[in-house]
Amino acid sequence: MNQNIPVYLLSGFLGSGKTTLLKNLIQYEKKSGRKPAVLMNEAGKVSIDSEEVDSDIPLAELLDGCICCTIQDKLESQLQQLLFDGGFDTLIIETTGVAHPVEVVDSVLSPLFADRFEFKGILTTVDVMQWENRDNLSVQALQLLREQIRFSSLVLLNKMDLISESRIPFILNELQTITSSKIIMTQHAKINFAELKNIQTVDYAGASNIRADKELNLNVLVHTFSDSVERTLFEDWMREVSSTVYRMKGFVPFKNEKYPSLVQYSYGMPLYFEQDMKMPANFVIIGENLNVEHIRKELERLAL
Repeated sequence: MNQNIPVYLLSGFLGSGKTTLLKNLIQYEKKSGRKPAVLMNEAGKVSIDSEEVDSDIPLAELLDGCICCTIQDKLESQLQQLLFDGGFDTLIIETTGVAHPVEVVDSVLSPLFADRFEFKGILTTVDVMQWENRDNLSVQALQLLREQIRFSSLVLLNKMDLISESRIPFILNELQTITSSKIIMTQHAKINFAELKNIQTVDYAGASNIRADKELNLNVLVHTFSDSVERTLFEDWMREVSSTVYRMKGFVPFKNEKYPSLVQYSYGMPLYFEQDMKMPANFVIIGENLNVEHIRKELERLAL
């Protein structure tokens, strides 16, 4: 009799390190002699993070909506297609940062898949600086963040190199009032994956029905650069963006540079990564109550 396929769900708020955890978990599975498949959800109409997944990995994508609400019906269809295609030993689902993980669990535990999947648990990444500055979040966003932590089987308190050691006991105490699951302090979402052998699912009763497409007033802007931009002007623009911009990620064509650079931004911190090949100049911005047209015009102005 074939064993059911283990399923891990990666959760965590925007910019907390889920995709980095995904890459680390993929490499662990490969080294362990197992072939993983990935189901990836992105809130925008274009995929950015899928470029991070090796071409030999079975990949399904759910774009332009939140896996837990607006496109939940497509989730079951994608799961069925992955099973039909086969050829994998483990399934890793990465949700968008504004997804409520419990609603995704409901789909995985559907009677349709009861004899095919074994749900292992939710792995949640928490950006330690975002947690420290959580008062800047809306009430709804903070509620979602807390529930992502509450229903996790394992919490990765990530980016610990950015926080003072004196704050660590206080932060751990705060998180331990929300979850009884194990909390691991990490940098770059690196953990000993032997920890996964000991995780257990938690009681999902009492989860709220908060929806990213309604309660959060979420805006997603996908901008495609028509021309290259001055790096200094772009950096100046990023320093002035609204505090309700939670996440930006994409490929930006800078003047006098051969290929567009990968730019990532979360909670006021931009990161730039040079690329060795030409990537589509798409840039995704996610936040609450954003003036989308104003932002679009500013980005267009940078390319003039």
